Amino acid sequence: MEGDPGLFTPDSVTWQVHGDPMMWVAGIRALYLQALHPRAVRGVMENSDFRRDAWGRLMRTANFVGTTTYGTTEAAERAGARVRKIHRMLGATDPDTGERYGVDDPELLLWVHCAEIDSYLHVLRRSGFPLTDAQADRYLAEHRVSARLVGLDPAAVPGDRADLAAYFRKVRPLLAAGADARAVDDFLLRPPTHPLLIPAREVLWRRVAHLAYASLPPYAHELYGRPAPEPAVVTRRLRATGTLLRCVPARLRWQLPPKHILRAMARLGPGARPAPYKVGH
Repeated sequence: MEGDPGLFTPDSVTWQVHGDPMMWVAGIRALYLQALHPRAVRGVMENSDFRRDAWGRLMRTANFVGTTTYGTTEAAERAGARVRKIHRMLGATDPDTGERYGVDDPELLLWVHCAEIDSYLHVLRRSGFPLTDAQADRYLAEHRVSARLVGLDPAAVPGDRADLAAYFRKVRPLLAAGADARAVDDFLLRPPTHPLLIPAREVLWRRVAHLAYASLPPYAHELYGRPAPEPAVVTRRLRATGTLLRCVPARLRWQLPPKHILRAMARLGPGARPAPYKVGH
């Protein structure tokens, strides 16, 4: 295999996992979870136009994940430097104390990172993507790389499931569903769209949003104040959705922007194609 394999390489768990279509559901779960940290979500509210440009924000996030996973080392490092530069320039005001703080606060960056990586891992495993516990730990360890890209010290980032669980126990008392979290919840259920697309939003988007919400941990349901189906029901729905989406040919799915996987295969050869069976190799 010739060419620069990037930061993760085709031998990584990340390379295989991030090619799965359930990443979109996992991404929405991550937004729900991230919004429960009052300072983190306030930083988004004060510095983002996500309510007017929802699709653009989702695509920028997908582009960053795709670039850091499947891009060249130079492209990934450049993407990380751009994110760090933006974060250094932004601040927000604590909704309770009035204190001004930077959005590049390591505690906030760590929360956003852990909520995101936990959501990717949780949704994919629960929807039927084959990962052993050891491979799940390897995935978390690999993402100390992506944590470094956004400005975190890799040594301070959970590198296995036990560390991640301990982190969530530690941060749990800080979480709350305040006005900002409620606004994110309402937005995710009813994102602005063209009037002609409202029926599609009601039929398709809301089902995905409800599924992402249902897959949250119980404490998140408690904070938001909205119940979720029984865990076994949620797992069945996740597996059914995963099975359905994985029936769509991968090359067809990968034609959607930003096409990082196809570019990586063109750069490295067909052997770089992501596939679940390669995780254990």
